[in-house]
Amino acid sequence: MNFRLVFDYLVYLALRLMICGMQALSITVCARISESLAYLMNDVLKIRGKLVDENLRHAFPDWSAEQRKDTARKMWYHLLLMVCEIAHAPRKMHDSNWRDHVDCHRVNEQVKHLIGDRPVVILLGHFGNFEMMGYVAGILGFPTHTVARPLDNKFLHNYILKFRSATGQYILPKDGSAPVIEQILDDGGTMALLCDQSAGHKGCWVKFFNRPASCHKAISLFSLTSNAPLVVCYFRRKDAPMQFEMGVAGIFDPAEHEERSSVKELSLWYNQLLEEMVRRDPDQYWWVHNRWKDDRQKIKELKKKRKQEKMAARKMAA
Repeated sequence: MNFRLVFDYLVYLALRLMICGMQALSITVCARISESLAYLMNDVLKIRGKLVDENLRHAFPDWSAEQRKDTARKMWYHLLLMVCEIAHAPRKMHDSNWRDHVDCHRVNEQVKHLIGDRPVVILLGHFGNFEMMGYVAGILGFPTHTVARPLDNKFLHNYILKFRSATGQYILPKDGSAPVIEQILDDGGTMALLCDQSAGHKGCWVKFFNRPASCHKAISLFSLTSNAPLVVCYFRRKDAPMQFEMGVAGIFDPAEHEERSSVKELSLWYNQLLEEMVRRDPDQYWWVHNRWKDDRQKIKELKKKRKQEKMAARKMAA
């Protein structure tokens, strides 16, 4: 018997039961439960509390400890409510009533590019209910392609994939998708990417909330090499559950610039826009996400140590 497979299936069943429970309750009740669970996770269990507090302390150095704690609790509320909203979306939001849930801001500029013949690269951050952005885009008739790492639990992976692709969002695996992405852009398709994933020591390093953060160079290169506009979007929650504002924070169109910007300039540009969004609603950002993971010095020291070991080995062999 494959015990890992059995365990994964039991985890999948537990999640499905939890989602069924969410769907059986009103979104208002789900919000109240999320508030209580947020207090438990932040104030009692202190899940990733050190990382969250450190991130908030660097981002908002003038805040008091109480302000950071309050924002951390609200962040957990946001994350839990985000799951509830995703669970309710297939039953509550359709092509006939999406206007009851979503207000639009500057989307005409985005639509102009989406209905054109050129490819488009949409950028989102771990901000607001970004999962709903692809769902709503599909409802509006704009299919997108995005890159995501497959989950280790294949049952959960297939279930989440079903939600993401329900309205026309196509998921590409993180590894080995470069040729497919190139073809999508050549065909004038739309890529939707999270722009605040850490790219490691080989990424493009720019300042994000006054600290170096690593960005994937491919994001800027997709635009520069395929002449695709970069559209920085957001999907923030308003004052109530299942009430959102979908908008555009900025657009970079390489066709309108005589001299193409560099990867560094574009990376800095979209990170600045994301930072402005987060400063407006700091409780809707994933502060549990280790955006500022910087291991460059450690890698440099490791390479130096290995070089010294090789030199010492050569001397001994001589």
